[in-house]
Amino acid sequence: MYERAHHPPVPFPVFLRRLGNHFAIVAALLAVSLGVGMFGFHQLARYSWIDAFLDTAMLLGGMGPTGPDLPDDPAKLFAGFYALYAGLLVLVAAGVLFAPVVHRIMHHLHWREE
Repeated sequence: MYERAHHPPVPFPVFLRRLGNHFAIVAALLAVSLGVGMFGFHQLARYSWIDAFLDTAMLLGGMGPTGPDLPDDPAKLFAGFYALYAGLLVLVAAGVLFAPVVHRIMHHLHWREE
């Protein structure tokens, strides 16, 4: 996916395109996660779509749920597992977004013209 150590760093426009591709991957992952969370809260907790969106967005943003108490055990289990997933998703998204930047920095530090 990236250039090897013995190859020169890619031109800046190619790097920006690579960064944009990584951003698109993270945006798609967040969109799917938002949809799954909204569906789960709507079906299991019987939240309206707006309340389901709010709770899902707050969990994905790391703020925590805002809605009323969850009605039953399946809804509570979903909310708990979704909160764990959302926490991990933040780490994955950060890794995917920072990977091209860190790679470029490391490549510039280690690449030598021969």
